[in-house]
Amino acid sequence: MTQAQRHQLIVELLKKKRFASVVDLAKHCDVSVVTIRKDLVILEQNGLVFKSHGGASIESPYVSDRSVSVKKLERTSEKEAIAQRAIDLISENDSIIIGSGTTVEAFSSLLPHMNLTVLTAAMNISMSLLNHPQIELVQLGGVVRKSSGSVVGPHTEAMLDYFNCKTLFIGADGVSFDHGCTTSNMMEAHLNSKMMEHVQKTILLVDSSKFDKKGFGKICDLKKIDVIITDKNIPNNYKQLTEELAIELIVV
Repeated sequence: MTQAQRHQLIVELLKKKRFASVVDLAKHCDVSVVTIRKDLVILEQNGLVFKSHGGASIESPYVSDRSVSVKKLERTSEKEAIAQRAIDLISENDSIIIGSGTTVEAFSSLLPHMNLTVLTAAMNISMSLLNHPQIELVQLGGVVRKSSGSVVGPHTEAMLDYFNCKTLFIGADGVSFDHGCTTSNMMEAHLNSKMMEHVQKTILLVDSSKFDKKGFGKICDLKKIDVIITDKNIPNNYKQLTEELAIELIVV
């Protein structure tokens, strides 16, 4: 097999799969791992693949800021299943923080009529909870991000210093080996990071399309997440990583 034939084989394989590890590519092409790494460098330089930790993908791992009204129409069944499973992790009289994003919005819409205290920066989440008389709702204030319907900034973060909650439920635009949990806006990323300082447990609600993706703003390293709830299409290498990091992984 020539180098050109091998490159074509690699690209064809990556088109069929979201991600392939260096080891799998080496086996598939019957060459060494060193050879595959060199191949991936050439293919990436030519804009044909994107290298990531331990392998490559055909799609760009970088995400851009998009309106929440657009994102909420994507992977709706997965988000609903993730949200429904997350409901099982709350109890009567809990105090919780809910971040921003479409999966956590789906979670908030399913909250049962029980005594809860909910703290959030997302106005759409607050609106969805207005008709819950048993929920004590705390809306953080700050600068409004119109694309997410959430508030951010120093005033928002300063308010958090007055509260301590049991659990934080957050989403993310990207989850990766090297960048951890990320979102497309650095101010929102910093707010999520600040929220983590005021809870006992952080639960990440993300569908499988978010894995191997990277946003501009880093929320935290993966090891700081306590629980991840996702769908059955999570890449196998992330299943192994969560086990190594002692993160509870719940697959729906």
